[in-house]
Amino acid sequence: MSLPVTVTFMLADWIVKGLTDGTLERVGGVIREVGSKRVITWLREVNLSPSKDLVLQVTSAASILNLGVSVIGFVVIAQRLKELEQRLQQAQKVLNNINRKIDLSFYANFRAAIELANNAFTMTKTENRRNSALQAINRFLEAEHIYAEYTDIEIEQKSQIIDEYLLTLSLAYLAEARCYLELEEHDTALRRFQEGAKVLRSRIKKYIDIVLTSNPAAYLQPCYKGQIDLRRLTQIYQWINPNLDENAVFDLQRENLFKMGEELYSIYKWVDSLPPAILTRDEVQGGWFGPDHKDLKQEADKRLPKVMEAVESMIETHRRFKSYQTEVQAISQLGISFHDWLKLTPSTEIKPDGAELMYIIPSKPLELQPFI
Repeated sequence: MSLPVTVTFMLADWIVKGLTDGTLERVGGVIREVGSKRVITWLREVNLSPSKDLVLQVTSAASILNLGVSVIGFVVIAQRLKELEQRLQQAQKVLNNINRKIDLSFYANFRAAIELANNAFTMTKTENRRNSALQAINRFLEAEHIYAEYTDIEIEQKSQIIDEYLLTLSLAYLAEARCYLELEEHDTALRRFQEGAKVLRSRIKKYIDIVLTSNPAAYLQPCYKGQIDLRRLTQIYQWINPNLDENAVFDLQRENLFKMGEELYSIYKWVDSLPPAILTRDEVQGGWFGPDHKDLKQEADKRLPKVMEAVESMIETHRRFKSYQTEVQAISQLGISFHDWLKLTPSTEIKPDGAELMYIIPSKPLELQPFI
């Protein structure tokens, strides 16, 4: 069967040029035209090890999700879930200081659902496969409700584990949609991706509002020169409002920048307003009477760069999650089954040493539903 796509290990020169001059952009796992939003290439990891491409600005380690839905199967989802569970176990040590207990009990149920789904699609009888898959889907639906509630509770608390629950929630939606793809129920899979993206975005927005603190200009302090710049802060604001540019973001922060350079009173007021997602007083050592404002400010300054990275990772995760929709739409539009899509590989090329990505290029740019 001749498929209307080209699969290659080499990124075409015209695509590199478009990415360089700004006529093309990478959003999640796709490269698309900036103006028309037509998709010209899908990215797919060749292996699951962290990769980095300076032209594409891709770092797999920056997101818990892979670039393509075809790469992140149930085994990978289980691995990612285990990583999140371990992160929460580490966070428990910190939360013990403020007498908070993390409920990890449902992670076992989530793992069992993943195993059920994985086993379902190794069955040879169609009816057995479908019945087991539907059982797994019901468990994933339960996980979505539970982790949405957990996330909302942590958002209300402005806690340090909001991101772990958000990522777990994304895995629950992904696992459910993957089941529908395995069953070749493309429309249902697309609908679940769309629903999941909405649920995640509203909560990620709240998370970002929390960790930007009462004065987002704190991320532009002189101590971060060469580490955090206006461009990075602008990219976060552009995820919230794509119409903003660097000048607009600077204007938003102009007064805040002045406050950060004002008398100690303003700085101490900012320190007092820091959410637990950034810092709690119990985590910082101080003198006989506990940490003072200077101690807290110094610790906060150490943490903000990592918080910035966490926010960028969360945005990248959401973009990858939304870009999965284009894969599902393409499968339907190109008349390819999901299982044929999984098997796509360069037909004549030999994988070059060091190649970490495959590029799936349709014969002509595809006009799909805008996803970002």
